[in-house]
Amino acid sequence: MRNHDLVFLKHFSMVIVFLAVVTLGLILLGMYFNNLQEPEPNPVAEAAMVARVSPVGAVYAGSTGAAAQAAAAAQAAAASAGQVAYDGTLDGKVIYDALCGACHTAGVAGAPKMVRGDWTARIAQGMETLNKHAIEGFQGAAGVMPAKGGNPNLSDEQVIATVQWMVDNLQ
Repeated sequence: MRNHDLVFLKHFSMVIVFLAVVTLGLILLGMYFNNLQEPEPNPVAEAAMVARVSPVGAVYAGSTGAAAQAAAAAQAAAASAGQVAYDGTLDGKVIYDALCGACHTAGVAGAPKMVRGDWTARIAQGMETLNKHAIEGFQGAAGVMPAKGGNPNLSDEQVIATVQWMVDNLQ
């Protein structure tokens, strides 16, 4: 009986080894055929690559370029026409807290702080000049004031209301 068990174990081991070799062969054969196939393009990866290599700006030359530039400007103006900053509020404090305070609280890029001494010379030029510089932007000796504080969606009325609030609340 003992001999029968050894024969059975020998045959069973040979079957297991044979199945392991067949499995390994099928895996290698599958890997070979898989490598022959061209991989499918990933649309997300392709879109990311196109975005990485696309030009940052455009060059407009000649009369065709001037027309393209005018069309691009009109399209940008139309896209931002419906957008009103801060829901159109004329509350200068809201706009100052959300936008202007970032520079005027710390004096970033030469921005005058909310201290009367920093504003004396500016106020002496008149509110009309202050408003004009805030709306159109200004390059001064101390720094740069971007047009509309860097938010083109602000209306002129919002900028004027904010400038007035700032002047009224100087310390």
